Amino acid sequence: MLERVCKGVVSCSDIVALAARDAVFLRNGPFYQVPTGRRDGRVSDISHAANIPEVGDSIQLLKSKFRQKGLSDRDLVLLSAAHTIGTTACFFIETRLYNFTRGGGPDPAINPDFLPRLKAKCPFRGDINVRLPLDPVTEETFDVQILRNIRDGLAVIESDARLYDDRATKRVVDSYIGQRGSSAFGQDFAEAMVKMGNIGVKTGSQGEIRRICTAVNGVPL
Repeated sequence: MLERVCKGVVSCSDIVALAARDAVFLRNGPFYQVPTGRRDGRVSDISHAANIPEVGDSIQLLKSKFRQKGLSDRDLVLLSAAHTIGTTACFFIETRLYNFTRGGGPDPAINPDFLPRLKAKCPFRGDINVRLPLDPVTEETFDVQILRNIRDGLAVIESDARLYDDRATKRVVDSYIGQRGSSAFGQDFAEAMVKMGNIGVKTGSQGEIRRICTAVNGVPL
C-alpha cells in the first residue's frame, strides 16, 4: 500500500523504526521523533547474525556486543526494557527451566514462587511454540515494571535476568525503579532507541529503497 502511494520514497528500514515507535506509544510509552531517510541494504550476511544479542548470552557478552555498536551499559538496560511489552516462546526458556545447572536444575535467579508458573506455561518436553508474555505483571503496558521483575527474580528470559548479575547494569536497573527514575525512563528509552536506530545507516546512493521488504529489488519472486 505505502509503496503504491509513495513509490521509491519510504524504505523498509524506516518503516520498522517508525512502527517500533508507534507500538511503544500505543502501549502508553513515549512518542519521539524518528530520524528518517534510511535506505535498505542489498546484501544479507549470515555472519553478521553473530553480533545480535541472544537470550543465553552472559552479561559480559551482552555488554561486549552493545559496546561494539557504540551502545553503553545504560543503553543495554533501556533497550532490554522494551521487553515490557511483547511475548517469547517456550523454546527460548526451556534450557533455563530444565537444564540450566549441571544437574539439570533451573536458573537459580528465578524467584522460587515464580518458577512453578513458568513451568506450568512451558512443561518439560511440552510444546516449545507456546508463547508467554515477557512481562507477566503488566504485559500490555509500556512501563518500568520489567525492571522491577528483573530485580525480583521475575524475568522470563535469561538475558533480562543477567542484567542484575553485573554491578554496572544492576545500578542502572535500580536507578529507574521508583518515582524519580520512572519519570525519566520514557525519555531515556526514546533516546536509546534513536541512538540504536542510527547504527550503520545507509543514505544517499547507498543501498536501495526496497519495493518488497522481504527481498532486494530485481530478485524474481
